[in-house]
Amino acid sequence: MSTDVKSMYQQALRNTHAMEHQGLVQMQAQVKGLDDYPQYASLLEQHIEVTKRQLARLEAEMEEAEAGSGALREAVTTAAGTVGAAVHGIMPDATLKNLYAGYAFQHEQIAAYQSLKVIADAAGHGGHASWIDQTIAEEQEAAKAVEALIAPVTQSFIAKNGK
Repeated sequence: MSTDVKSMYQQALRNTHAMEHQGLVQMQAQVKGLDDYPQYASLLEQHIEVTKRQLARLEAEMEEAEAGSGALREAVTTAAGTVGAAVHGIMPDATLKNLYAGYAFQHEQIAAYQSLKVIADAAGHGGHASWIDQTIAEEQEAAKAVEALIAPVTQSFIAKNGK
């Protein structure tokens, strides 16, 4: 089955929007349980605001590219994000599992936006690469920030839970 590049771009925008929305839902669920980890909570709160801005940029591009809303995909990924956060939340090491998942998710987003940039260019939307580059830089910064927290959060976890 052949798909024209415009349709491919529209699909990539919907997929990326759903991915960002899933991340937002997961971060909002996780931040509530981080009273003992203020650095981690602060990072998530900051990235929640960044993600909201990213979603607004995506929504503007989706409208311009006539990509539709992707409401069904968003509903499914929202449910997945909620379930994922809930499953990790009941584990005694939920904070660490969420930290690892967040680190991996940042890298997934970087890859998705790099791919989106190539598809945008092929679809004739290469002039809009600046918002994609901005988002890639934001996700790379977030990945570095999460990486920097792995050791201190793990040390805090040991101090609070070790015997």
